[in-house]
Amino acid sequence: ISMNRIKGILYAAVSSSTFGLAPFFSITLLLAGFSAFEVLSYRWGVAAIVLTLFGWCSGCNFRLAKKDLLVVFLLSLLRATTSFSLLIAYQNIATGVASTIHFMYPLAVSLAMMFFFHEKKSLLVMLAVLMSLFGAALLSSGELEAKSGDTIVGLVAACISVFSYGGYIIGVRTTRAAQINSTVLTCYVMGLGTVLYFIGALTTSGLRLVADGYTWLIILGLALPATAISNITLVKAIKHIGPTLTSIFGAMEPLTAVIIGIVAFKESFTVASAIGIMLIVTAVTIVVCKKK
Repeated sequence: ISMNRIKGILYAAVSSSTFGLAPFFSITLLLAGFSAFEVLSYRWGVAAIVLTLFGWCSGCNFRLAKKDLLVVFLLSLLRATTSFSLLIAYQNIATGVASTIHFMYPLAVSLAMMFFFHEKKSLLVMLAVLMSLFGAALLSSGELEAKSGDTIVGLVAACISVFSYGGYIIGVRTTRAAQINSTVLTCYVMGLGTVLYFIGALTTSGLRLVADGYTWLIILGLALPATAISNITLVKAIKHIGPTLTSIFGAMEPLTAVIIGIVAFKESFTVASAIGIMLIVTAVTIVVCKKK
């Protein structure tokens, strides 16, 4: 395996495991009475500031060519839609179910790459994608009961997140965005996303100012590992190993969610969970070992 591929695999692993922290922090804020727009304004706003500082310190050039503006705006729209629809799903159906449906994005990415971008059709990749999806379903099978929300709204929102996230991953690889520095692209995507959420918050329930330390800790947990780090490593992974392999590594998200559930919320660990984890690890291994 080339050094480039190893780097890409490591980036993808970091990205998906840190993304897995998002439901924990998001739901804590929603339960504290924040609206979806408020949660996302803080999450993306703080992440955008931190990433911009990081970019400046590492000498990034933030100038974009005029012809890149539309692509970056459309990618921001896709990425913002993903986070918003996933949060709406968390509010209406069990987070396990929402996460499992969201996990169908590798399937969307792989199929789109094979059918629209002439990526070589591979039975092994298809098998691995199905395996990782089945594993993710098993991991979440223990918490299928819906919360006090509108199940249809939750399911539709989760499905929207599949297509918008799949579109974002493919867009980063196949458009002019592939030439833009990873940090710079992520800063623009998050900055524009923050503006959209901020407008959403102001036109709906408003945006409250957070004063207490505990809430800020939750916001920082959501903004730094679960957003800033995961997004930068996601873009780097896509550039190193391509969208298909990156999205299969996304299967580490439910793994993180399960571990957090066991450690933080004392959730039970069932045989189904164990089989699910094994299936996901196997699926990822199959794809990694598959010769390019």
